[in-house]
Amino acid sequence: MIKLFSLKQQKKDEESAGGARAGAGGKKASAAQLRIQKDINELNLPKTCEMVFPDQDDLLSFKLLISPDEGFYKGGKFVFSFKVGQGYPHDPPKVKCETMVYHPNIDLEGNVCLNILREDWKPVLTINSIIYGLQYLFLEPNPEDPLNKEAAEVLQTNRGLFEQNVQRSLRGGYVGATYFERCLK
Repeated sequence: MIKLFSLKQQKKDEESAGGARAGAGGKKASAAQLRIQKDINELNLPKTCEMVFPDQDDLLSFKLLISPDEGFYKGGKFVFSFKVGQGYPHDPPKVKCETMVYHPNIDLEGNVCLNILREDWKPVLTINSIIYGLQYLFLEPNPEDPLNKEAAEVLQTNRGLFEQNVQRSLRGGYVGATYFERCLK
C-alpha cells in the first residue's frame, strides 16, 4: 500500500515538474489544438476527399480537396480552406471555397452556406461532420437557402439550364458576365 502512494506521489511530482517546464519554454497545446488533433485522428474521409496541411506544424489551418464522383459537379475539383480558431469546438471553423464555382450555396467570394457552419453548430460536431456536409452540397445543392441567388433561381426554374451552366463553369468559361476558371480534374 505504501508503495502505491509513493508511485502516485512520484507521478504528481513529475507532472508538476513537466508543467513548470512547459510554462518556461515548452509549448502547451490549446484546447482547440487538442480537439483538432482528436478530430483528425478519427477522420473517416470519403474517397472523393483529400486533406492537405500546407504547414505540418499547424493543424488549425488546412485545405480540403473535394472531387465529386456523381451529380452536377462530377469531375470537378474544389478546394476549401479551413481556419480553426482558438474557440473550437465551441465555435465552428471558418471555411471558404477557394475554387470559384457556380453553386447556389457558395457565393463568388467563396463563402459557404452550410447550416452546421452557422446556427446549427454544436461542439459535438467534428471536422468530419463538416466534410460530409460540404460533400453533400455538391450532391444535392439547396436552392432554398442560397448565397448565389441567381444559381438557386435557375436550379429551381430550369434544371437543364442549371446543369449546362455548371458544366460551362467546370470547363472554364462564362456563365452570364462571370468567368470561371477550369476546375475539372
